[in-house]
Amino acid sequence: MSPTGAVDPSQRPNAYPPPADVLTEGTAGSVGGEPTAADARAVAARDFFLPDFCDTRMVFAVVLGAELLAVVLALARPDSPTFLTELARISFFVQWIALTSAAVLCYSRKRLARLPVPSATTVTFVLLVANTILLSEAAYWLGRALGERGLDTSLFPDQQGAFVMRNGMICVIVVALLLRYLFVSHQWRHHVRAEARSRIDALQARIRPHFLFNSMNTIASLTRSDPARAEEAVEDLADLFRATLRDSDTPLRLKEELELARIYQRIEMLRLGDRLRVKWDVEAVPMRALIPGLTIQPLLENAIYHGIEPLDGGGVVTVAGYVDDEQIVLTVSNPTSSGEAATERRGNRIAVDNIRQRLELAYGDKGQLDVEPLPGEYRVTVRFPFTE
Repeated sequence: MSPTGAVDPSQRPNAYPPPADVLTEGTAGSVGGEPTAADARAVAARDFFLPDFCDTRMVFAVVLGAELLAVVLALARPDSPTFLTELARISFFVQWIALTSAAVLCYSRKRLARLPVPSATTVTFVLLVANTILLSEAAYWLGRALGERGLDTSLFPDQQGAFVMRNGMICVIVVALLLRYLFVSHQWRHHVRAEARSRIDALQARIRPHFLFNSMNTIASLTRSDPARAEEAVEDLADLFRATLRDSDTPLRLKEELELARIYQRIEMLRLGDRLRVKWDVEAVPMRALIPGLTIQPLLENAIYHGIEPLDGGGVVTVAGYVDDEQIVLTVSNPTSSGEAATERRGNRIAVDNIRQRLELAYGDKGQLDVEPLPGEYRVTVRFPFTE
């Protein structure tokens, strides 16, 4: 028995054991749900306005941006004898500055993320300008060393002060524009995430009371006729409360989401008895995958309430899943009475639209929910990327 009075789901029949790699309370690496210093640093680094320059895609963007800058600088020098020679000389130097600057930001990003934004911006600005000046000095002195050995130095600068000063001023302008762009872009993404989180909270707040009230009605009907089973239903409901009241911004492991659905199945079986049967065919789905909370349970509830309950003899709800091209596909299907597949009840439609919107907010175009009203069967298919 837990401190809240609820029985651990792993001690009840037909329940999945709790996943060993997931903490349902708090964050990984924390004690008693309190975030540690490492957790705080990880959050700060993840929410920092400078992107991760260690990422391969970011390195490619740096190379492409540097080459575009080199083309602009080469076009700005019409007095050069050959455009391609000048472009090759400028590209070689600019790429070195760009790649070394990316390396500096790659290894200093975690430390910069601990600073206030103005301080981090100032330090980043100084680091990139200093890197440009140092490489400019190195290029000049390398050219002199090669010249003393009688080698060709046409690709190297011959005036130290003017070369270093020009490169420093260009770096100041480019870095100032770049930092401004990165900060504004980060603020925009933060605003979009906050708005999406608010919409997800609102959508999830609408779907929570629906099945909780249904569960309370079931418990109320069992209180006098079967107190023992009513007590078991209360314990199941406590587990549901604990799971649904967690932060909606944090996705669940698929193992946890399916456990919620199974808890709800047990509550409904107290009410419907042998009329309700659920077939689980989810062995091919990785249980460590992440999914927005309350995705499968409302679909199971719809299948029971709108599919099984109106049938005199009940029926079988099938929950199946598989992986298709790095996407997880889950289907929930239930039998329907004659002519019911063509008509969707309003309550069913609200839940389906709710889940569809939350998938789109979480995954964009990669999160989908499709409804197939087939003859004698109602099937809902959920698709979302496989993330851990």
